[in-house]
Amino acid sequence: MKALVKKTDHELIQLFTDGNLEALEALVVRHKDKLYTSILFLVKDKYLAEDIFQDVFIRIIDTMRSGRYTEEGKFLPWAMRIAHNLCVDHFRKVKRTPTIRNSEDKDIFEVLNFTDDSAETAMMKRQSHSRVREMLERLPEDQREVIILRHYADMSFKEIAAATDCSINTALGRMRYGLINLRKLMVQKQIAL
Repeated sequence: MKALVKKTDHELIQLFTDGNLEALEALVVRHKDKLYTSILFLVKDKYLAEDIFQDVFIRIIDTMRSGRYTEEGKFLPWAMRIAHNLCVDHFRKVKRTPTIRNSEDKDIFEVLNFTDDSAETAMMKRQSHSRVREMLERLPEDQREVIILRHYADMSFKEIAAATDCSINTALGRMRYGLINLRKLMVQKQIAL
């Protein structure tokens, strides 16, 4: 498994299609945090996010096994598009928009590793993350989505535009207005991160 960690996404995909299941495991481990975090931010439900995350990898496996994967060198953006589309499909299927939940839900940042921090630092990070999440939830959906995809999924604006089916300029505008609105919220609420 250690040797697989050094391989590129393309090499891991090739190994998997040749029958090496550990290559798929390495690929999942490499990208699980970004994918899961992005899904959770969009659906705001831990259990639903886990289901969609599993569906994403089922689609990925089916596509790779059937030989239809052609996104050479662009695995993560491709996987993020699948995740985004599955989230959109979910909301279309239940014919509702995502609900804004209160801060009693489990923190999204539990999936990140804070074990090296002191108790005080961990508490300050949780409070900061909670404030950021609360402010993000106050943004319009299109602005929130672009900020999440850019900062939590590390997607480029070109990738965001493709995933959200808009132009690059629209994605840039949504990001700009989203950040302006976040700054306004910080001033109004006198929040320091």
